[in-house]
Amino acid sequence: MTPFTYSRAADAADAMKRIGTPGAKFLGGGTNLIDLMRETIERPTALIDVTGLSDTVTDTADGGLMIGAAVKNTALAADRRVRERYPMLTRAIVAGASAQIRNMATVAGNLLQRTRCTYFYDADGAACNKRNPGQGCDAIGGFHRYHAILGASKQCIATHPSDMTVALAALDAVVHVQSDEGARRIALSDFHMLPGAHPERETQLGEKELITAIELPPADVARNSTYRKVRDRSSYAFALISVAAALKVEDGIVAEARLALGGVAHKPWRAVAAEAALIGKPADAAAFTAAADAELASAAPLPLNAFKVELARRTIVAVLAGLSATPGAGR
Repeated sequence: MTPFTYSRAADAADAMKRIGTPGAKFLGGGTNLIDLMRETIERPTALIDVTGLSDTVTDTADGGLMIGAAVKNTALAADRRVRERYPMLTRAIVAGASAQIRNMATVAGNLLQRTRCTYFYDADGAACNKRNPGQGCDAIGGFHRYHAILGASKQCIATHPSDMTVALAALDAVVHVQSDEGARRIALSDFHMLPGAHPERETQLGEKELITAIELPPADVARNSTYRKVRDRSSYAFALISVAAALKVEDGIVAEARLALGGVAHKPWRAVAAEAALIGKPADAAAFTAAADAELASAAPLPLNAFKVELARRTIVAVLAGLSATPGAGR
């Protein structure tokens, strides 16, 4: 680990003053950044602790929620309003990591966690365009069972690891950020980037921009929602496939649908093709399968992760069937 300084910001304005040091980074719970520093993948010159930012969840005037950047994952999952209005978010958070990590991790830091691709972490022995642009990607010809089947490029096939962000994508969450130039809002679905020719660029966040809050718009359909994570073991494993979904059915017809996938792409994958295919269709297995097929038509798997296409199709259909059968589906 290389030498660095540490300071604690009192609030967002104080954090803005401290980030002027070249190579400085903001520090939340540290559950990913510290690991990356130990592996010498991240080498900040200064850490600015921003856990003193807002750690409250408040109601917005339009019926949504404003989540402070420093809210811990455990606290957000346990919030009564989240459990009642956005159950998919609670289930996604609880599906991630361990209880100890969720107790430390902040919601803002969760958005910024980096891929768990083993070639990315192998700084001494593997080529990785995300870690060293232009170096190549050993995952493409290597062991890529966990890697992307949607939106990948010839430069990078890594997947985004967060469960929470998959639910946030389905919920049309908005990320609030601040810098010396002012505040701005970024749709969560646009916040993370596909790899293209520059996989080292992972988010729309500027170098000196700070996440201050995440806004959840009101979404009545989300009261009938869930999150299902398929993984190699029952706990503390990243998703092979995950599905965040919400469904509203009226007289047997799908009136509204929200769907996002995890474990399939470089970012939380909002399944807009599947959503469009569902609206106005009977809430039955045929329609759910057609929607899954519409979303997965552009899948481009590699030999070792081709199974993910069928796994994603079956998981989408099973999750939608479960939601259509719940008493709240027709709400």
